[in-house]
Amino acid sequence: MAEQTHVLFVEDDDVIREATQLALERDGFAVTAMPDGLSGLEAFRADRPDIALLDVMVPGLDGVSLCRRIRDESTVPVIMLSARADSIDVVLGLEAGADDYVTKPFDGAVLVARIRAVLRRFGHASGGAGAAADGGAPVEGGVLVFGELEIDTEGMEVTRGGTPVALTPTEMRLLLEFSSAPGTVLSRDKLLERVWDYGWGGDTRVVDVHVQRLRTKIGQDRIETVRGFGYKLKA
Repeated sequence: MAEQTHVLFVEDDDVIREATQLALERDGFAVTAMPDGLSGLEAFRADRPDIALLDVMVPGLDGVSLCRRIRDESTVPVIMLSARADSIDVVLGLEAGADDYVTKPFDGAVLVARIRAVLRRFGHASGGAGAAADGGAPVEGGVLVFGELEIDTEGMEVTRGGTPVALTPTEMRLLLEFSSAPGTVLSRDKLLERVWDYGWGGDTRVVDVHVQRLRTKIGQDRIETVRGFGYKLKA
């Protein structure tokens, strides 16, 4: 029998926490559910889950702060949960290092689909390497070179001016997608489909914030914004 995927779920509403835990367990997940951010952080450090679901508004240590603490220690995927589709909530969560977000109230099937989509791309973080190698950038033993930026598509490592660049799996997949077609404009919808594995419409703010996070790590001018169309990597 395959090992169960372990989910850390932090939610202060007792009804939502218990109902969601039961729903996830029925879908085959092992769930550790905590009512506040501090106990959630302790559970994360003790159990090292495969994915974390964090409500934005939890007591003790709010979800955004908890996400930052987790991201300081791990690249484990994080999905933020918010009662509002408020831009501030969404952007703060994504800037803190979250990989995706879901607005409450949510349908259990939708939440499970989003969890599985995140897990698929984390489980196949190197899946874009083959495509990247055909993108037209100089390749030396699986290494793509764009100025001072070097991308090892086999070792899944990135350096900038010889200095290692730490990327989350989502950021790595985003960079691989850009490097597979340098100079080609990729729309936000296309990036949602290819990087976030969305077979349905998604919030393009997820793309925008991740592009901004990637720019801070590989160079602000390396990824260009093409207004009205999307983004492209400078060849």
